[in-house]
Amino acid sequence: MSENNFDVVVIGSGPGGYVCAIRMAQLGFKTAIIERYSTLGGTCLNVGCIPSKAFLDSSERYHQTIHSHAIHGINVGDVSLDFPKMVKRVQDVVDTTCGGVKYLMDKNKITTFFGHGSFKDKNTIAIKTEHETIEIKTKNTVIATGSKPTSFPGMEIDKKRIISSTEALKLTEVPEHLVVIGAGVIGLELGSVYKRLGAKVSVVEYADGIISMMDKELGRNLQKVLKRDGIDFYLSHQVEKVENTGTAIKLTAKDIKKDKALILEGDYCLVSVGRRPYTDNLGLENIGISVDERGRIPTDKHLKTTVDGVYAIGDVVKGTMLAHKAEEEGMFVAEQLANQKPHVNYDLIPGVIYTWPEVASVGKTEEELKANKVKYKKGSFPFKALGRARASEESDGLIKVLADPITDEILGVHMIGPRCADLIAEAVLAMEYKASAEDVARTCHAHPTYTEAFKEACLAATDNRPIHL
Repeated sequence: MSENNFDVVVIGSGPGGYVCAIRMAQLGFKTAIIERYSTLGGTCLNVGCIPSKAFLDSSERYHQTIHSHAIHGINVGDVSLDFPKMVKRVQDVVDTTCGGVKYLMDKNKITTFFGHGSFKDKNTIAIKTEHETIEIKTKNTVIATGSKPTSFPGMEIDKKRIISSTEALKLTEVPEHLVVIGAGVIGLELGSVYKRLGAKVSVVEYADGIISMMDKELGRNLQKVLKRDGIDFYLSHQVEKVENTGTAIKLTAKDIKKDKALILEGDYCLVSVGRRPYTDNLGLENIGISVDERGRIPTDKHLKTTVDGVYAIGDVVKGTMLAHKAEEEGMFVAEQLANQKPHVNYDLIPGVIYTWPEVASVGKTEEELKANKVKYKKGSFPFKALGRARASEESDGLIKVLADPITDEILGVHMIGPRCADLIAEAVLAMEYKASAEDVARTCHAHPTYTEAFKEACLAATDNRPIHL
């Protein structure tokens, strides 16, 4: 096989793409990966998951130093914020993480190309760099190009005052007033960052609740805590127009329940109303692939497109736009090409919001069970009743378990509280093995730990017998 001939070419080096490439190489395929930007890692590592979590951690430390240390007997004075240094730390984390992906490419002998890849035909990929266009040959191709922020008419992103999450992570100043459109994951996480750093934050949302994709009880609890922390919410409001006035923004919205106008003025407006698949200029028309009405690439249950040898994973196909979902699909495609029998359980893809308290969910919500007329029983346990949470002054939130009333199989787990982003893994594992609430309740959990709240919620779901409530 010549130097530029490959068994597999992966277009896109985000979590889905680079994980897919690594698994392909592990399985013996000669593999290449194409990245249109100058660093590997895609949106998640460069301008998404990793920098936002680094910012969330730094901002939480600052907030705790000012507001929470005194209760522990730690007296702190003359606290100041070095925002440029905080931003530099975030970028250092990004650089180190992206460098780690480059190391993994080299370790696994994966050929890396930097440039925009597009199909010339199904076995030929043209890579346009700054100086030239080169062509490589492949037997199989995996499209893993991810997604981009989207907006609606009237709130077009100008990257100056009307910004997306990408620009919000690279601001050179803490806004005096940040207006956020959208009360989903991105809007609430970045709104939390800047609220902790001293900004006034206003969230405008069309729905009548926040994080509407999750169990409604989680949304009500999170809104209560964030409102207590000082974030203003304008729910059931339709944004009509956002204007950049030069040194500020002006947002005009309408209360859809009261038919009443709302005008907000701030120095930045973060538009976080969703993302769209990024399939621009991939040459899909050259190989006969058409995207659907939402810009997604149609695939079958094996993630095969309509063209033999071409696969698509992650944000460009149906399903939740989550890094870990893309990773699972990347490994699925690789192992399938190696004639293995992998599977992805789409019913058990956990969702997490990294505000504080954290929010996490897996399986069916109460609203879904009711809508489908599925009978269920539930048990919940508040963190305020947990010794470990009280010891850490982290008593906000609860864990709720939904189970089948006859078999006791766990149908859904929904939690808001400390370390829920990590706690949800126990629920996912239990549900993957079709555990009952009783199974978890009879599993020994170390004391004192946050995980005991999950055990107690399972006890509550089985004959209402929590011990510490």
